[in-house]
Amino acid sequence: MRKRNGLLCLMLVLCLALLSSCTALPILGLRSMFQESNTSRTDNQLVDVAGDTVTISREEYEAYQKYNTLLQIMAIVEENYYEETDEAELLDGAASGMLDAIDDPYTYYYTAEDFASMWEDDEGEYAGIGILISAYYDTGICVATRIFTGSPAEKAGVMRGDILYKVEDLYVTADNLQDAVDIMRGTPGTEVHVTFLRGGEERETVMERAVVNVNRVEYTMLENDIGYIELYEFAGDCAEKFNEALDTLVSQGAKGLILDLRDNPGGWVNDAESIADRFLDAGLIYYVEYKDGTRQNTYAFDGKVDLPLVILINENSASSSEILTGALKDRTEATVVGVQSYGKGIIQAVTPVGAEGAGMQLTIAQYFTPNGNKVHKIGITPDVEVALSEDDPGMYEFGDLTDPQLGKAYEVMLDKLSGE
Repeated sequence: MRKRNGLLCLMLVLCLALLSSCTALPILGLRSMFQESNTSRTDNQLVDVAGDTVTISREEYEAYQKYNTLLQIMAIVEENYYEETDEAELLDGAASGMLDAIDDPYTYYYTAEDFASMWEDDEGEYAGIGILISAYYDTGICVATRIFTGSPAEKAGVMRGDILYKVEDLYVTADNLQDAVDIMRGTPGTEVHVTFLRGGEERETVMERAVVNVNRVEYTMLENDIGYIELYEFAGDCAEKFNEALDTLVSQGAKGLILDLRDNPGGWVNDAESIADRFLDAGLIYYVEYKDGTRQNTYAFDGKVDLPLVILINENSASSSEILTGALKDRTEATVVGVQSYGKGIIQAVTPVGAEGAGMQLTIAQYFTPNGNKVHKIGITPDVEVALSEDDPGMYEFGDLTDPQLGKAYEVMLDKLSGE
């Protein structure tokens, strides 16, 4: 699915809990910051333990006092609620509520189970039905944007553009999509009832869950020796697979490359850095600014694949996709084709918290292209604008040149190769 009237707010492979919509920055400064936050305060000699007595500093005491209300609430609930409660669940709820109060859709808490699941899902294998879903919070609908090859969804005839309407007895909206995802996941060989809408008509399916392998990169050689790579997300082994695809196309004599980042919601920023470095000599890839005004630059190294480039983006190309596009647009002669990108120009850090395996994701910085262009809430403007018509749902197969946006990118590349 290439085009919808709403904006992409959440993209996930049925088991992927919001990772794809984050731009995570694993840098040493962040590791140090979070390691410090997880270090016992005894390292700073603020705690003195003697038998059953613990003596803390005034600073530490005053910090604990700020949370006295929560402790009172916990005590009242434990003593007076008419049913038994689970203390761990209450604490998870308190942690989640604290981050929810920031009112940032990219900042949230992972329970220990969710955090472990997130890392497992990043490896690219899970048990489910094998579709990629976009959730649109302005309309509330959830749309299938990709069907994985060989998956139960493909065998059931699910198509890009189908609206996820109902899972078992749950009517699906953008707000409860994760609940639907949890239902569709499960043990391979078990069945799940899923209803889609296509052209306003309900299409009820019964699918048998299976192990799904997520391929994040597809490639082919188009006519006239034009290489074509579609990168679906920045996760797992995507950089390694991208490099394999690029090297294969170069060895086959590719004269130019079309890089398709449409509907790519982002992911790990180090993957964007690695891929950008394949096309750049030494110099800036992007830079980030923290709330204290500190700037941190990320650089490419010398040595690049010297191919004419055309980059395809759309309104769902976000975060790491925009980092990569911005770097190549600013520092190479790449031509960007499509429509204005999503405009997610902020960076998240993902870190474990506590001692029970929980985690959190926190927005920590804003990023800019090498030329200093702001991306957040703006996006990247294509050099050649090509929008799909209102009556075109964008349901084209991989590499189909009747796709108006890919077709235009192909024309632009032919012009590049002919010297026009």
